[in-house]
Amino acid sequence: MIPELRKVSIGIAVLFGALFVSTTLIQVFQVDQLRVDPRNVRTLYQSYSTERGSILVGSNEIVESVPTDDVYKYQRTYHGGGLYAPITGYYTINQGVSGLEFALNDQLSGQANSQFFDQISALVSGKDPRGASIKLTVNAAIQQAARDALGELSGAVVAIEPDTGRILALVSTPSYDPNELATHDSQAVLDKFNGLIASNAGPLVNRAIAGDLYHPGSVFKLVVAAAALDSGRMTERSTVNNPASLKLPQSSSVIHNATGDSCGPGNSVTIATALRLSCNIPFAEIGAQLGESTIRDYAERFGFGATIEIPMVATPSIYPDGMDDAQLMMSSFGQFDVRVTPLQMAMVSSAIANGGLLMSPTVVDSILSPDLAATTTFQPVQYSSPISPSTAQALGRMMVQNVSAGAASNAALNGVSVAGKTGTAENGQGQPYTLWFTGFAPANNPVVAIAVVVENGGGLGQSGTGNSVAAPIARKVIQAVLSQ
Repeated sequence: MIPELRKVSIGIAVLFGALFVSTTLIQVFQVDQLRVDPRNVRTLYQSYSTERGSILVGSNEIVESVPTDDVYKYQRTYHGGGLYAPITGYYTINQGVSGLEFALNDQLSGQANSQFFDQISALVSGKDPRGASIKLTVNAAIQQAARDALGELSGAVVAIEPDTGRILALVSTPSYDPNELATHDSQAVLDKFNGLIASNAGPLVNRAIAGDLYHPGSVFKLVVAAAALDSGRMTERSTVNNPASLKLPQSSSVIHNATGDSCGPGNSVTIATALRLSCNIPFAEIGAQLGESTIRDYAERFGFGATIEIPMVATPSIYPDGMDDAQLMMSSFGQFDVRVTPLQMAMVSSAIANGGLLMSPTVVDSILSPDLAATTTFQPVQYSSPISPSTAQALGRMMVQNVSAGAASNAALNGVSVAGKTGTAENGQGQPYTLWFTGFAPANNPVVAIAVVVENGGGLGQSGTGNSVAAPIARKVIQAVLSQ
């Protein structure tokens, strides 16, 4: 009998132990994660009875909670309509939350562990609880300039301060007005949300950090050039063969440069000239020499394959694996299955601009208590060191030549040295191109790194180019930065 009792006692002890561990995990370690889970309707309803914190750009509230006379007590109001929607997201009574409203829901609703004493103080004093406010790194003038520069085009702009990682502008078009989703009329919210979801334009998609990733085209040549130079396999003066066409190995496919000719005169061409003229064949040859593993290593150093939080979560950019020789060569000028976000390409340029150091990007400058005292202040954090200072300098020189005497000439500014790279990415037979620009300025003392993407060939199908459409947009944003 005693052995049986011992077994039962041990079983009960194990069950109590498992219960203790599981409740500890839930109540201590997973509490913040569970609280912001969009399926946690209780938290969402509870937070409506709290004066949700504001979101600020500079000293201006771009989002605030306004008192109402209904059961919800407060309603979110978004100033600027769709200008900041890709950053702020929306906060609804029946369709969840998105953007910063989701990523920092704990802080905005006053439920973060760091706000425990504020909750106790409100309870003791009898005051209504209030959430923390969020101050953004975004500059209002630069954000507006980026939005104006995109106009009616579908695309995105990301502008980053290279030495800190502060995001100065993050724009996605087309956008939407979050106020139409913040109303307390549940049917009106549902109808509007369903209409936005059904729209072929995809206004709810934050193209800067998420959605269907883009072929980078020639802007990916910066990553391949970085791998070639930093690995020691090549220098700026290293050369590869310079044919006007090239049949891919184990394939019937033939690739060409954008001009249809060789990459400048001569039977060979340097990597610097190939980048300046944005030639595909030389980079296909460079990629074949480097190999998939070397290029992957450098792509990952820049952030490919990683989940970047700004604090909204960005979709990881993709450098494919298991490629054959033909696929590797195609991927080396940004085609095949290479896919990126504009944020990722802005990070590549930011690292080059910052002497090879990549800083973690963020849109949050500080978190403010209900009395607007800073409780958490942004501090620059290094994400990685993808390339050496000498490689960064070499790439910078090559990118300056792209703008001053190469394929990115429409990004040029009088009196300012601009470093840049354009891209015109193919998307399949008969499909319009995806158009790119990425770079930084001033080249000798960078204050901004930028990435611009324009979908559907900018309305020009396969006639538009990165230089004709994306580069002028970047130029306008750079001008706005330099005028601050």
